Amino acid sequence: MSSSGVHSEKPRLLHVTFHFLRLARTHQTAGGEFQTQSSARLANIIKAMPVHTVKCASDLDTIAPSHVQRISISNLKLTSDYVHTSVKGEVVQKGSVVSCRQRDHLLKAVIQDKETQSSDPSQHTSINVIFFGTMAKDFSQTISQGDMVLLSGFTISKSPTEETDRLHPCLLEMSRNDACVYVYSSNVFVPSGPDVVSSESRYTYVPLNELKPSRNPVNVYGVVTFFKQPFPTKGTDYCSTLKITDQSNVKVSCTIFSERLEDHPKIFQIGDIIRLHRVKAQMFNGSMTLLTTLGWSTVTFDGKIDSPIEPRTSSRTFNFGAVDKHTVEGLRQWAASQLLNKEPTVPLSSVQPKMFFDLTCQLLAKASMDTRCMLLKVWDGTQCTHPLLNVAVAPDALEGKYPQSTAQENMIANVLVYDNHVEGASKLKPGMFLRLYNLHAVPQRAPEQSADSASSLCFHLHGGTSYGKGLCVLPSESPELQPLKRLLQSAVADEDEVNDATLVEAWYTPPEALGERVNEDCFTVRTCGHTLQQVSLAHVKRSATPMVFHVCAKVKSYQPQNLYQCLKLFCPQCTALVEVPNDEVIAQVFQDAMRGSQPCSEQWAITSTVDTISMHVSCDMIVKDTHTQLLFLQGVTLEEVCVISDAHSNVVPVRSDNGRMRLLDFSAPFLFCKDKRYFGCKRCSQSTFVEPDVSEVEIWDQHNVAKALGVQLMQYALLMKFELVDETGTLEALIWEDAEKFFHVTAADTSACQDSQDKVQTTMDKLHPPGSSMAEHPWLDLCLSAYTVEENGTTQVCYQITNTEAKGNF
Repeated sequence: MSSSGVHSEKPRLLHVTFHFLRLARTHQTAGGEFQTQSSARLANIIKAMPVHTVKCASDLDTIAPSHVQRISISNLKLTSDYVHTSVKGEVVQKGSVVSCRQRDHLLKAVIQDKETQSSDPSQHTSINVIFFGTMAKDFSQTISQGDMVLLSGFTISKSPTEETDRLHPCLLEMSRNDACVYVYSSNVFVPSGPDVVSSESRYTYVPLNELKPSRNPVNVYGVVTFFKQPFPTKGTDYCSTLKITDQSNVKVSCTIFSERLEDHPKIFQIGDIIRLHRVKAQMFNGSMTLLTTLGWSTVTFDGKIDSPIEPRTSSRTFNFGAVDKHTVEGLRQWAASQLLNKEPTVPLSSVQPKMFFDLTCQLLAKASMDTRCMLLKVWDGTQCTHPLLNVAVAPDALEGKYPQSTAQENMIANVLVYDNHVEGASKLKPGMFLRLYNLHAVPQRAPEQSADSASSLCFHLHGGTSYGKGLCVLPSESPELQPLKRLLQSAVADEDEVNDATLVEAWYTPPEALGERVNEDCFTVRTCGHTLQQVSLAHVKRSATPMVFHVCAKVKSYQPQNLYQCLKLFCPQCTALVEVPNDEVIAQVFQDAMRGSQPCSEQWAITSTVDTISMHVSCDMIVKDTHTQLLFLQGVTLEEVCVISDAHSNVVPVRSDNGRMRLLDFSAPFLFCKDKRYFGCKRCSQSTFVEPDVSEVEIWDQHNVAKALGVQLMQYALLMKFELVDETGTLEALIWEDAEKFFHVTAADTSACQDSQDKVQTTMDKLHPPGSSMAEHPWLDLCLSAYTVEENGTTQVCYQITNTEAKGNF
């Protein structure tokens, strides 16, 4: 394709076309004979070439013959005849050419009437168009998304996808002999240099404070205040979520869906500028939200004032002019005045144990530890002030090269990437520049170190996307990488003179070998008083129940692999064991409670104002009982309750029911205490609200609050299943009643404390070292209980690890 967007194999034909168009306009009043001849010749050319490019947008309004009348898309009707009619619109979606047995080739597109916008949802301004045969191929090769087109010679039929795509109830078929497409391509390619194309923007942008729910798409600019890297949905799409703001100080959430990762916005840090085209504004959970729709597109920019205005996009062509440049510069200035542009990352030299931080670095090597863990060896040219853990892997498992010199040993950070981030990490190549978000500096010891040894730092990228956890690749030519590259060059200056592209090769030494492990000392210790002889797993499986055994075995596998799933809720009264509801479920309970809520009329409570809280919340009312030291909140979101509970103990979310106070559905916590949440049993708790009896209670902890409110308190519990193995066979055993003793944590702390979660993770990494062979797994000295369980008329033998704990206090 030539630079003008036309077929390179037919330049002469198109030149003749433009020539006759100019003649026709120049001599349109010079006599009917000339007009007839030129129109006839032009008609022959059009028949040979059904897709035509014009150089000026105004040509689309004058190019059609006088007997062809323009009609807006919203006025198209199935019952009318459109033989001498044309429609104009922007291509907001273009499919691929597919083979069609009846029509040879077929292509589907969606065009939108940009000139007839209405807030009336019945006014359909977007319509499906089907192109057939040669026109389908020409349309695919010549026209890009965002181009303006004029269509004539179409037939109209009922759209079979009206109910699913919510577009015009009709569709246009471009299949007649006189069907014709005129296109004006205003998309401009932005060069990589500092010069920016200075063409006027043909788009209208809506300030965020003027957004209103509508079916019609809008275009917006904004400064990014929060973002998550794309993550897979339950379907075929990836999803990005972000929040943006502008000079109006209104914050708007954005949700972006796309099957291709490269189509998602390339956001690297808070303060970046984003432009979104063709997104739909709608209310969700009481807040304005932008959602991608047909033909959406995005471009992002660095938010620093002094950085070049270089758009980041996967699109080959896009429009960017002087007006857009002025908008970006204005947002940069405003963001700087609001202190939105903060230092994006922390160098290794400033990292402290247990902190969470973002890191910009270069990847030296990587290795797959198992299906849910990937090891990344990275550096940023600075040296950490704390010892760094060296995670050893087999030489043939390591991809990439890195040094082992003593002088540089504290410059290589080992990053363990878990769960949903493994897919992205597996596609990384040594030498790439990365940004890791919400990285956790975890103190831990190598498997060969004794319990008395000092801890070293290993960096964990935990699973999930909360708090923006994730990773992304930074373009090597990015201006913000220049300081990092200078540091890296300085770090290897004494070893060799290298350029940016050979930093990895300059640091080459053979990867470390896996040292011999000592398996004689068991990793666990029994705390029982039994004087029993140690037996094999095969002996245990042959023995009668109930019985207690002492065994020595290794962990072959364990469930669940995602350790956060080992946390359960247990009811001591009905013995129900359920999963801990996630934040999405809990947030929905709060939203349901807010619908139709009315003030409560409790006589014993004291109604106070929002001033009693150290933050502003948009709750319907706050009820505070000064005697019970309980804070009852109505009409608040989960996020607001979490913030309030940081400053107030014993926060109880409530709803109203006919003017009476009621607790929320027990899928949500009935009590928030600082960073801990307490749940009630749905089966055993009272369904109606109980007025607290304050006469005999001095200390209001979770037990007394639950008793006062008529709630059966659920207990947090840890539950895991180990597949044990020794020389005689395998056996599955639960660790349940003594799990807290085993891991040296409490289940309640594990529900809220990252350190407790890391302690469980570290222990499991020692029991089942990622990427290691069974010979390298430590032996465990275990007390094993065998018992029977009857269910549905059948009896099953089960095994449980009891009276055992891991050595050391991790």
